[in-house]
Amino acid sequence: MQLVVARIGRAHGIKGEVTVEVRTDEPELRLGPGAVLATDPAATGPLTIESGRVHSGRLLLRFEGVRDRTGAEALRNTLLIAEVDPEELPEEEDEFYDHQLMDLDVVTQDGEEIGRITEISHLPSQDLFIVERPDGSEVMIPFVQEIVVDIDLEEQKAVIDPPPGLIDDRAEIASTRDEA
Repeated sequence: MQLVVARIGRAHGIKGEVTVEVRTDEPELRLGPGAVLATDPAATGPLTIESGRVHSGRLLLRFEGVRDRTGAEALRNTLLIAEVDPEELPEEEDEFYDHQLMDLDVVTQDGEEIGRITEISHLPSQDLFIVERPDGSEVMIPFVQEIVVDIDLEEQKAVIDPPPGLIDDRAEIASTRDEA
């Protein structure tokens, strides 16, 4: 099975290094020297990581055969894809691969059916479940512990405790101005 583990950003310097937006919790495993990664678009790869380092909080990679800024810039926005055994699980108990979460039923703690996870959006601050409702509409649910209270892979469901207004139009407005 293939997993997107990073997206190549802009070139860094003149010797072929690129910044990467890491999309894996295991960069040392997936993005180490010698790793051979498929790419999207496929014509760009496969790419073999020659070296990597952290600079100012960003991961920089150099690929075999890419020796200058022009070659590095040509890789910009390329997705890096690792081949992963589908039976492999993340090291941490509360971590999941996207493929494990796709198509899970989403229900509230009291059993109300919300829909089915059709996509997972990885944003800089948090991940979002894109959930297709039974009526065909979509709702976005932040994948944070305060809202997603349980992932049950055996039962194929994600249990949520949504705040008012997240999945319906009944938002509660709390104000302390009138209490004085």
